[in-house]
Amino acid sequence: MSIENAILGGVIIGLAAVWMYLSLGRVAGISGIAANALLKTRQVRWPLLFVVGLGAGGWLGNWWLGSADGFSLPRADLKDLSYVPLIVAGILVGFGTRLGSGCTSGHGICGIARFSLRSVVATVTFLLVGMLTATLMDLFS
Repeated sequence: MSIENAILGGVIIGLAAVWMYLSLGRVAGISGIAANALLKTRQVRWPLLFVVGLGAGGWLGNWWLGSADGFSLPRADLKDLSYVPLIVAGILVGFGTRLGSGCTSGHGICGIARFSLRSVVATVTFLLVGMLTATLMDLFS
């Protein structure tokens, strides 16, 4: 991936977050939007459309542009996966985002942009735990 693609992606994400905040007065935190999409679909439909748009946008981008610079992720063979660990992992991620009052997108992109100390602490914590986990996985694999 080239640095230009990374910068362009960051600018687009930043502009989308600003547009959402200015148009709806809402922070573009994915975990909160996903929770609203699951829990409040009858009152307000935009969270559901937002979540569907995330998936559709990724799929369309891959279809239209293909893999950037020959980079592609290894594809998992779904028939070999057990759904129990996936469900447990999803529940743990949901619990963690509620415990942390948001996810990396909400804290890292929107919270830091609003100079939220809580978001700075949360983002540093996310990064440190991620680095520690990757290091331990590498050591013990």
